[in-house]
Amino acid sequence: VQLQASGGGLVQAGGSLRLSCLVSGRTFSRYVMGWFRQVPGKEREFVASISWAGTRRDYLGSVKGRFTISRDNAKNTVYLQMNSLRFEDTAVYYCARDIRGFDVEWVWYDFWGQGTQVTVSS
Repeated sequence: VQLQASGGGLVQAGGSLRLSCLVSGRTFSRYVMGWFRQVPGKEREFVASISWAGTRRDYLGSVKGRFTISRDNAKNTVYLQMNSLRFEDTAVYYCARDIRGFDVEWVWYDFWGQGTQVTVSS
């Protein structure tokens, strides 16, 4: 299984970005998928997760109402639409596969993308 994240970049505060994560492998649709983020010197932080059918979506409190996670199982891709971006959203964003289901701790995610940098200027 390989995950490839893309879509990061530099954006002004209040702007938007959409991250994508392409997952190789035929079992993509069976797993909860998540997004995490990390800044230097801090632990990786849960951002959002989505069930295999998209019927359940969990979010970090500070991104609720601004970020939307979605997935397209036909394309083996999970997305993170980020609106109203804030300076504090600056981080490297990672997509990952959850081996247990709806976990917020990164230890329960077994495969990770390489990360994509999101920088929000104030």
